Amino acid sequence: MSDRNVELIQKVDAQLGETPLWDATRGLLWWIDIEQPTLWQLDPASGAAEAEAHPGTYLGSIAMTRSGGLLAARDLELVHRAPQSREWLPFARTPGEAMPATRLNDGRVDANGSLWIGTMDNGLAQGLGGLYRVDPDGTMTRMLDDVIVSNGIAFAPDGRSMYFTDTRRHVTWRLGLDETGREITSREVLADYASTGIRPDGACVDADGCLWQAFFAGGQVVRYAPDGRIDRQISLPVTNPTCLCFGGRDHKTLFVTSAFKFLSPEQLAAEPLAGSVFAIEGVGQGVPENLFAL
Repeated sequence: MSDRNVELIQKVDAQLGETPLWDATRGLLWWIDIEQPTLWQLDPASGAAEAEAHPGTYLGSIAMTRSGGLLAARDLELVHRAPQSREWLPFARTPGEAMPATRLNDGRVDANGSLWIGTMDNGLAQGLGGLYRVDPDGTMTRMLDDVIVSNGIAFAPDGRSMYFTDTRRHVTWRLGLDETGREITSREVLADYASTGIRPDGACVDADGCLWQAFFAGGQVVRYAPDGRIDRQISLPVTNPTCLCFGGRDHKTLFVTSAFKFLSPEQLAAEPLAGSVFAIEGVGQGVPENLFAL
């Protein structure tokens, strides 16, 4: 499928746009710029957008809560904002890790209402990071070690497996979960791009149990069938798509964030839309985001 199916919905220069989440209650798309730490709120119907700058060095990811609030990862800390409030309050801090070596990165909420979120090596080279499960009481439990850049967290519709990517190892895994959905019972490679250098990035799952993933520096998003075959590829007008989610009416719109990070001056001149947000219609049926049980 070509980029003729891709619509620009927000022209913006995000250094590292990430974590789009569809807020079905408000009809809004939330997303962030990690390295120019900013929380964005976009109304795709009107084009109205609001930006909220955050303190700290990085805004790693966000999650929506069952109370209607937001959870945000700042550096190695999770902060919470209640509905209708502009005040962010401390919620949890990643145990045993320190800035500036690591920071929180990609995360997603499971069907139980817990947040699974990873840390990463800010130098993009060593396995200093890990994967954590964050329970509603703020307890953070380390589930995996030896991660360079945690990414691509997504949950199968049945809740019995999840996907996890280490972008700088170029590998995406399928992790089996126990009947409670709280413990990892198995780990198998879904896709290994170590020999090609492809950088699998953010991901989401559709109603058919297929995994959609952005290829950073690869200029496309792809869909994996449950057996691991890529059965759909969509080209984008930017080199660095970063993450994606389904939303819009009936969750049939695929929203994609992007980044201008790592692009040369020549590439930036050739890609005026780098860092913008895109929408793709008619490619699949999404499912609503799970909400953190705060």
